[in-house]
Amino acid sequence: MTTEHDQNTSDFTETPAHAGESAGHETAPGNPEETMQAATARIQELEAQVEEFRDKWMRSEADMQNLRARAKRDVDDARQYAVQKFARDVVEAAENLQRGVASLPAKVEGEDSLLTKLREGFEGTERSFLGILERNGISCNHPLGEPFDANHHQAMAEQPSDQHAPGTVMQAWTPTWTLHGRLLKPAMVVVAKGTPEADAAQASPESVPGQA
Repeated sequence: MTTEHDQNTSDFTETPAHAGESAGHETAPGNPEETMQAATARIQELEAQVEEFRDKWMRSEADMQNLRARAKRDVDDARQYAVQKFARDVVEAAENLQRGVASLPAKVEGEDSLLTKLREGFEGTERSFLGILERNGISCNHPLGEPFDANHHQAMAEQPSDQHAPGTVMQAWTPTWTLHGRLLKPAMVVVAKGTPEADAAQASPESVPGQA
């Protein structure tokens, strides 16, 4: 016959076993393969995020460098070409001075000393003026004898010439003016073209090799 003391003792001895089973069920370790797969997937995800952030940073840095370079170029251009309108007015004065020097009579033996001094004074002033312009980035080029360049020359007329090849500047009324290499004012020029005789000779059958 089981007494109350025996029943309590039986309950006491069975309880730890049940508790152990319950605790073991809660703390049992997961599958190692699944844990490794999850960790690998997480690492790949983080690496992809790092690469994305790195790509965005590189693009942002490149944009900033381009912006700084463009801003510097704009500032340099503004500094160099801010006086462009003033420079055009200055070269007008230089051209008038050159016309004045060119209008003086050619030097001859025994000419009046006053005329000689006047010519030397004008020529010295012209050289000094052009030197000042050159030091400030304004240059002039006389294109006489050069091939016609629409980027630097403005053709005022076209005339036949035996002394100049077709397409050559045979006369320059004004020089080409530039400001730090940028066109400031094109030269006013007359361009040579072939003479009728030369055009006829070029078009004749005798001028074509292999024809009688």
